[in-house]
Amino acid sequence: MARRRRGRNVDGILLLDKPLGLSSNQALQQVKRLYNAAKAGHTGSLDPLATGVLPLCFGEATKFSQYLLDADKAYDSTFVLGVATETGDAEGAVIETRDASNVTLAALELELEAFRGEIEQVPSMFSAIKQDGKPLYKLAREGKEVERKARRVTISRLEVRAFRPGEQAELDVSIACSKGTYVRSIAEDLGRALNVGAHVGSLRRTAAGPFRLEDSVTLATLEALKANDQLAEMDRLLLPADTALSSLPLVELSESGGFYLRQGQPVRVPNAPCDGMVRVALDSGEFLGIGEILDDGRVAPRRLIVTGR
Repeated sequence: MARRRRGRNVDGILLLDKPLGLSSNQALQQVKRLYNAAKAGHTGSLDPLATGVLPLCFGEATKFSQYLLDADKAYDSTFVLGVATETGDAEGAVIETRDASNVTLAALELELEAFRGEIEQVPSMFSAIKQDGKPLYKLAREGKEVERKARRVTISRLEVRAFRPGEQAELDVSIACSKGTYVRSIAEDLGRALNVGAHVGSLRRTAAGPFRLEDSVTLATLEALKANDQLAEMDRLLLPADTALSSLPLVELSESGGFYLRQGQPVRVPNAPCDGMVRVALDSGEFLGIGEILDDGRVAPRRLIVTGR
């Protein structure tokens, strides 16, 4: 007999402004307890050093978390030039210092051009990528270093927001990038190109897929609502599960079409896309889940939400 999960059946997506000092999982567990939710998951790790947009999926919305894992991201970051650290960020031990006072804004702009567009990036040893089932950062903490394959990522925006020259110069940047991009690797590679070393001093995620920082809620806000027993107000902060899928085209079914789709049967939909994955909803507006267009034009169910639990 399957073990019943403890907690409420909560469905939806919460946009958390993750605070400094917590891992993504620590933040998730705190929010899950506040909601007393039976099932929850996050959508890609933010380091304890990083703050900002962390979409948390509850209940049926966890079925679509992969679409947020695969989504583009945006960050504001400060690079510290002249100081290289073990981890490539401010949490790591300093391994080298150099005088960066000769670095100019013109020199920075020249070097940054090489980081725009499609680039090859070697992940840091302190990343969460797994090697033989073990995260690289665990191997790094054991004093081990392994060869990592370069990965192709896309930097669609890399803009200088401010530059403060000095022996330890600081560079504020705004970045929009594809999934799998490591901002610390950009900082480290830039430091090597300038021959002064560099690391990420601060990192704030400003967007994840369709979600923006200005729409996020802080942990302190949730804690205050919980303390005042405003559970209904907390639930109103949850976004519908299909907001994670806004990049997919929408097809609408009649009630009868929805019935057959829920039985696992492909159905025909007028004016549907020719191929690919689609959002599926009833013409009444009720979201059903994700379908895939078959070769014969019918929509087959792929990931459907369960109602009436």
